[in-house]
Amino acid sequence: MSFPILGLSSKAEDEVAMTTSSVLPARGGPEHGPLVALAPDLGPEDWRRAEGAMALALDPQGNGAPVSWDNAQSGMKGTFTPVGGPFLKEDEICRAFLASMALQSGPVRLQGTACRPSGGEWAVKDAKTWKGAA
Repeated sequence: MSFPILGLSSKAEDEVAMTTSSVLPARGGPEHGPLVALAPDLGPEDWRRAEGAMALALDPQGNGAPVSWDNAQSGMKGTFTPVGGPFLKEDEICRAFLASMALQSGPVRLQGTACRPSGGEWAVKDAKTWKGAA
């Protein structure tokens, strides 16, 4: 996943990006981008499982169905649901998604966009708390 390039966003966003990248890389790493700040409870194994579910859910050749993940050891679980079809942006395949997770700190519902270069891994480009209908 990816972080915003420092200097291209507001000063407050730069400070959050610097803090997130320097404090949380062991808990999912920079490849998880904005999700790290929104789901800090997830450990490395949780991220591995969530990332696999996200990749399956967002696959442009997939059926568009939600894909769930869980980790019995940590008690964490969640679901990624693709929203709409894939689209091209800056030579990458992108797709919007909704995510719901049951974390130690409580339930989290997110909306975001992830992209991947041809043959590459999905990278979350943006994510924020979703307050839509359940």
